[in-house]
Amino acid sequence: MQLSDTTFQLISIVIALLSLGVAAWLYSWVKKRPSSNAKIAEVGDLIRKGANTFLRHEYKVLARFCAVVAILLLVFLPKPIWQGNILDNVTMVLAYIFGTAFSALAGKVGIEVATIANVKSAEAAKDGMKPSFMAGFRGGAVMGMAVVGVSLLGVAGLMILTDSSTALLGFSFGASSLALFAKAGGGIFTKTADISADLVGKVELGIPEDDPRNPAVIADNVGDNVGDVAGMGADLFDSNVASMAAALVMALSLDKLAGNSANVNTVFCYAALGLLASIIGVSTARIGKKGDPTRALNSSTYVTTGIFGLLTAGATWLFGFEWRIWAATIVGLLVGVIIGIASDYFTNDNKKPVRYVANAAKTGPAFTILSGISYGFLSILPAMVGISVSALLAFKICEPIGPGYAMFGIAMAAVGMLSIVGMIISNDAYGPIVDNARGLAEMGNLGDEVLDITDKLDSAGNTVKAVTKGFAIGAAGLTVIALLGAFMSEVNDAAAKLGKEVITGFDIMSPVVFFGLLVGAAIPALFSAMLMLGVDRNAQRMVSEIHRQFKEIIGLKEGKEGVKPEYDKCIEIATKGAIRELIPAGLIAIIATLAVGFIGGVQAIGGFLTGNIVSGLLLALFMSNSGGLWDNAKKYIEAGNNGGKGSDAHKAAVVGDTVGDPFKDTAGPSINTQITVVSLVSSLMATLFLTFSIFG
Repeated sequence: MQLSDTTFQLISIVIALLSLGVAAWLYSWVKKRPSSNAKIAEVGDLIRKGANTFLRHEYKVLARFCAVVAILLLVFLPKPIWQGNILDNVTMVLAYIFGTAFSALAGKVGIEVATIANVKSAEAAKDGMKPSFMAGFRGGAVMGMAVVGVSLLGVAGLMILTDSSTALLGFSFGASSLALFAKAGGGIFTKTADISADLVGKVELGIPEDDPRNPAVIADNVGDNVGDVAGMGADLFDSNVASMAAALVMALSLDKLAGNSANVNTVFCYAALGLLASIIGVSTARIGKKGDPTRALNSSTYVTTGIFGLLTAGATWLFGFEWRIWAATIVGLLVGVIIGIASDYFTNDNKKPVRYVANAAKTGPAFTILSGISYGFLSILPAMVGISVSALLAFKICEPIGPGYAMFGIAMAAVGMLSIVGMIISNDAYGPIVDNARGLAEMGNLGDEVLDITDKLDSAGNTVKAVTKGFAIGAAGLTVIALLGAFMSEVNDAAAKLGKEVITGFDIMSPVVFFGLLVGAAIPALFSAMLMLGVDRNAQRMVSEIHRQFKEIIGLKEGKEGVKPEYDKCIEIATKGAIRELIPAGLIAIIATLAVGFIGGVQAIGGFLTGNIVSGLLLALFMSNSGGLWDNAKKYIEAGNNGGKGSDAHKAAVVGDTVGDPFKDTAGPSINTQITVVSLVSSLMATLFLTFSIFG
C-alpha cells in the first residue's frame, strides 16, 4: 500500500493527540478519587507548593540560559549570519526554543499530576492495595501519555513544517539541554533532602522515615517530584526525541539518494505504533486485590512489547517497508527488555544481590558499601554486552540493504528500544508517587496496615524505577551511537560544500583522535563528581539546619502537640543549593566539547564522542544499579529482616543508601543526557569545527 509523503506524519499527529486525550482522561480519573483526610490534604498541599516553587525558580534560571544559547545559535548556526541565509538560523533558533519549551512542559505536567496522585494513592490504601496501586499507576500514566504524545507531536509537526535535519537537531538540542539541567537540578534537590532526612532522622535519632517532626520531611517529598518526576520526564522526553532525530537525520539523507520517503515513513510509523501500543498497555494494566505490584508493572511492559512487535510487523507487511529495518528495531526492543531484566536482578529485594548486601549490613557500613559497589560493577556487564550486541546485530542486519543503512539500522534499534517509552515513563513516575503516598500515610496516621500496603507499593516502585533507568540508559547508548553516525553525516555534508575530504571513520591510533578519546572519557567522571559534590555541600547545610531546629524549637523532638518544624527553611536550602549547583556541571560538558572541536577538529570530536559514550554508559549503569541495590537492601531490612528498623544493620544500610542516593537519582541518570547533549553540540558545530580547528 502506497501513501503520500506526509501521511505518516499526519497519522503520528493523530495518535499523539489521542495519547494526550488519554492523558486528560486519566488525569480526570485520578482527580476524582476520594480524599477526606485533612492532615494528608495539608501535607499534600505543602508538597505541591514546594515542588511548584522549585520548578518556578529553576525554569527562570534555565530560561535565561536558553535565551543566551538562542542568541548564539542565531548568530552562528547553521552558519554565521554573515556567511549564510539568516532564515536558516531563525529556523534553528525557533526549533531550539520549541524543544526547550516542550521539555519544560513535560516536567510541569508530571508535577501537576504527581502531587495530586500521591494524596489519592495514600487515601486509597485504606481500601486495599488494588485501589492504591491504580491511583499511583494511572497518575504516572498521565505523564507517560503526555510526554510521549508531546514529543511525537513536536517532531512530526517540525518535519511537516521544515523537512530539515538541522531543525530536527536544533529541536533535539533544546530538549536535551533543558533536560540536562532539569535532571541535574532536580537530582541535587531531592538527594539533598533525602540524605539529610535519613541521616538525622533514622541514624541519629532513630525516628521513622516520614516522621512529621523531621524538618526535612516535606523537602524530601518535594524532591521525589522535582527529581524523579519532573527531571526524569524531561530526561525521557529528551531520549525519545534524540532517538527519533538521529534516525530521521539519516533517513532524510538515504531518502534523498533514493528519491522517495520510505525510511522517514518507517520511522514515523514505528514511533506512532509504539505510542499506540503504550496506550493499549496502560489502558489494560490491572492488579488483583492481593496481587504483586512489581509483577503487575513488569507484565504491562511485556504486554506492550508484544503488541508493538505485532503492530509493526503488520505495518511492515501492509506498507511494504524493509523487513531488515523491522528486525533491527525489534532487536533494540528485545535488548531493552533484557537490560531491564538484568537491572531487576541486581535491584530486586527478592534476588540474591540485595539480600547479600542486606546481610553484609549486619557487619557495618564498610561491608555494606563494599558489597554494593561490587554488585554495581557486576551489573554493568549484561547491559554493556546487550547494547554492543544490539548495535552489532542491527548494523549487520541492515548493512546488505545498501550504503548508509548499517548505521541507520543502529538508529532504528534505538527507536525500537524507546518505542514503548510511554509505558516506561508510566512505570517510572509511579515510583515517586507511591513513595510520597507512603510518607503521607505515615504523617496522616493511617495505621500499620496502610503503611504495610504503601511499603510494598514503594518497594515495587524502587525496583521498577531501576528497570526503567536501565532502559533509558541502554536506549541512550544506542541513540548516541546513532548520533555519532548523524555527526558523520553532518560533517560529510559540510565537507562536500567546503571542498574538503569526507570521513569514513575515526582511527584511534591517530594522536588527534586519541586526544579527543581521553578527554571525552574523563568528562562523565568530572560531571558526576560535580553533581555529587553539589549534593554533599547542600546536604551538609541542611543537616546543620535540622540540628538547629531540633535544638531551638522546644518540644519538637518530643513531638509536643502544636509544635511544628520550619519545613520551609529546608525547602529553601534545597532550592537555592540546587539552583546554584546545576549550571556549572552542565556547562563544563558543553565547553569541553567546544574546546576539543576547535583544537582537534572533527577527528578529535569523533574520539571525544567515542570515549564519552563508553565511559558515560559504564558510570551511568554502575551508579544507577548500585544505588537501587542499596535502597532496596535498606527497605528489605525495614521490612523486618536482619534486625529490622532501628537495628545496627538498618543504620548501616541507611549509610549505604546515603551513598547510593546521589548515585542513582542525581549523577547516574544525568549522564545519559550529558552524552546526548555533547553529541548534538558536535553535530550542530560540525561546519565550524571543520573550518576553524587548530589541528583538524
